[in-house]
Amino acid sequence: MGKTIISRKQFTIYMIATFGLAWVLEIIASVYSNKGNQLVFSVILTIAMFMPFLGVLIARIPLKGMGWVPHLKGRIKYVFFALWVPALLSIIGGVLFFAFFPDAFDSEFLTLYSMLKETGALEQFEAQGITIPMYLLITSFAAVTYIPFINMFVALGEEVGWRGVLYPCLKEKLGDTKGRIIGGVIWGAWHWPIMIFAGYEYGKEYIGAPVLGPIVFCIATVMMGILLDYVYEKTETIWLPSLMHGAINAFTIFTYLVKPDYSNMAILGPAYIGIISMIPMIVMAVIICVKKKRD
Repeated sequence: MGKTIISRKQFTIYMIATFGLAWVLEIIASVYSNKGNQLVFSVILTIAMFMPFLGVLIARIPLKGMGWVPHLKGRIKYVFFALWVPALLSIIGGVLFFAFFPDAFDSEFLTLYSMLKETGALEQFEAQGITIPMYLLITSFAAVTYIPFINMFVALGEEVGWRGVLYPCLKEKLGDTKGRIIGGVIWGAWHWPIMIFAGYEYGKEYIGAPVLGPIVFCIATVMMGILLDYVYEKTETIWLPSLMHGAINAFTIFTYLVKPDYSNMAILGPAYIGIISMIPMIVMAVIICVKKKRD
């Protein structure tokens, strides 16, 4: 994997473009979200994910050397790592959350039932004989098989900017661990407008709102960033962190397994971005960093 050398001017232009364009889009998306138009919200948010890529182009940073042609001979294990580790960590984190708060588990699937009914999907599933447990099984299977590959193409819009440019630049100047930590904080802060104005990830009524969410989310992005950068270093192709990013976004089953009365506890879990549920990811990230230093 070739090293992309950029000037301070290029880095500054990249950061301004990446944040400026994305934050404008996130604020616009928040307006639609607050009006209840989730379709437009999702479309704008998807477009925003390509702003780091666009920032790279605006700053005229070379794309060469990011590993556009995968060479996975002897590295196939990292494909499965990228595909399945997010689900594994999410499951362990979700179980950990419900071990602390067993009463929060929605055994009757009321949250998911309401969501499916609201979207009109419940009636279609019932007509096909698909029960909610069957739906959870089907979506979980999809989340660890083909959905991450679909998500990969959208996640690429971020990964070119973060793992392709930002992380190598920061690691070169600050060292691997510090570079990854600062990079993760920057990545997390990039989401702040959509979190503050639209309640993205934690909602608006969580414990400690609206201050705690952006802080905790940055901790999560630091840990996720370490895993994604690890995969990038091991495979030397931008497609693998994009695949893992897509897998992280795909496995969201635990979001729908919490009773409605406990929705204000989203800052704690059971999704992997909660304080309790991110513990397994923190452990793995620390192991990667310690192993890197020893090597």
